Amino acid sequence: MRMESMLAEAIDALVVASLSEDLGVASSALRVPGGVPDLLGRDVTSAAIVPHDARFTGHIVAREEGVVCGLPVVRRAWSMLSSAAGLAGAVEIEALVDEGASVTQGARIAEVTGNARVVLAGERSALNALMMLSGIATEAHRWQIEAGKDLIVVDTRKTAPGLRVMSKYAVAIGGASNHRYGLYDMALVKDNHLTFLGSITKTVVALRSAAFDLKLEVEADTVEQAVEAALSGADMVLLDNMDDETLAAAVAAVREVSRKTGLPVLTEASGSITFDRLARLRATGVDRVSSSALTLAAPIDFGLDELAR
Repeated sequence: MRMESMLAEAIDALVVASLSEDLGVASSALRVPGGVPDLLGRDVTSAAIVPHDARFTGHIVAREEGVVCGLPVVRRAWSMLSSAAGLAGAVEIEALVDEGASVTQGARIAEVTGNARVVLAGERSALNALMMLSGIATEAHRWQIEAGKDLIVVDTRKTAPGLRVMSKYAVAIGGASNHRYGLYDMALVKDNHLTFLGSITKTVVALRSAAFDLKLEVEADTVEQAVEAALSGADMVLLDNMDDETLAAAVAAVREVSRKTGLPVLTEASGSITFDRLARLRATGVDRVSSSALTLAAPIDFGLDELAR
């Protein structure tokens, strides 16, 4: 599946889930123009207070500094809500910064104008997505800046259920890189796999002989395993839970194998990877580090402030 279609599908899924739980309606109905009769009445507070034709103009404002990520979701949230309520185009969003922009506390992110009841009914869904994705992008940016240009920071598959594509999108917006999206786009041989054939070499041979044409990474717990993985034909060696000294030795050993065979083999450090350790990891010469800290980052706070009436 192309990345563009994956992202569009993931945005819709996130918006549908968020609006469905906030308004207490079936998710399928939200995808149909005018699909939910009196949808705006599900916001019981606004329905009792706000006139049907009331207008709202306000700004989404950053409550703290960070990297902005999620503007396409913000637009889609109010667009889908307007359509499902039979009021297509009821809310207009004007972005005041670019996706991926670094902003300071108090910065205006976007202007929101339109039917007040639609704006208020979609506010939390839009802001929740913006907060979550901006938190991930901010953490990814922080890690990659600390790592420097010679050490690539990548994410993992430790993401909130149903949010894999959006989480990895935010990592990329923040300036870090993506590991595999799932079990289908790259092979990663871990210790649990090795028990079936008994060795790294036999496992790699089995994968290659099965007309396997995807990238292949092998987990290694020791320098000896790292060498075996490199000799067996792995594209990457994941060096798991090694201290700095052992990691440096494993990286050097893999590079020596690569020099002798003429085949490029990348190294990746994983396990016990912390932000404070990045400078030391860079000194080992490892090509990249992976951490779940990126996709498990805390949200960045945003609010919707109405302009004076």
